[in-house]
Amino acid sequence: MNRILAVSNLKKTYTKGKTTICAVDEISFHVDKGECLALVGESGSGKSTVAKLITGLESLDGGDIILDGKVIKNPGRKELKRVYQLVQMVFQMPVDSFNPRIRLGESVMEGLINQGMGRQEAKHKAIDYLEICGLGPEFASRYPSEVSGGECQRASIARAIARKPQLLICDEATSALDVTVQAQIMTLLSQLREDQGMSQLMICHDLALVQQCCDRVLVMHQGRVVETGTPDEVISSPREAYTKKLIDSIL
Repeated sequence: MNRILAVSNLKKTYTKGKTTICAVDEISFHVDKGECLALVGESGSGKSTVAKLITGLESLDGGDIILDGKVIKNPGRKELKRVYQLVQMVFQMPVDSFNPRIRLGESVMEGLINQGMGRQEAKHKAIDYLEICGLGPEFASRYPSEVSGGECQRASIARAIARKPQLLICDEATSALDVTVQAQIMTLLSQLREDQGMSQLMICHDLALVQQCCDRVLVMHQGRVVETGTPDEVISSPREAYTKKLIDSIL
């Protein structure tokens, strides 16, 4: 089995008053082991909802999710534990994803301890993971509010990879950062994929940003996948008017 993730006819609707909104409209795609797949589209296209469905943060209204060969559908607590052993997320606002009262090193340690590692070993390993992500040992004793946005995002990546996931989902992980830091974080993610062999699902609205590190691109619009291909194919020869509009917005 070469696929870490496959979704088939995935559907999610929300009801607001008398209005029903289809946030994800029967989409299908897969992520191969070691692959980086980009899911791009403007705000409200359904990208983040897809991530929430995969990780069990939202319940499915239809379709199937197959994770490492096993169907995961509206998982219960026991199944969610398995999901989080295989999948970790990096969020858009790194500071908000941390407990402000807990030091960065302790946040990285938490996942290691939950996997059965002793506290002292977890402390040393947490420092190792922070260093892998470009942060010195001194960052282990700092609080989220004491570091920059880019440094905090590096720490959140360290926390995620400490659990040794097979799939890392990055939900607009660089959109809150300035251009220089965005490039540094994307370089780090590419290096981690190469070094650790993990698959990545990159959720983003910027086609130019994903061109440097992703193998394939899926373009979402109003809950549907409207175009797919390599980054070069999608950017150089877009077939859909919506994709052309996205490209024009970054040129």
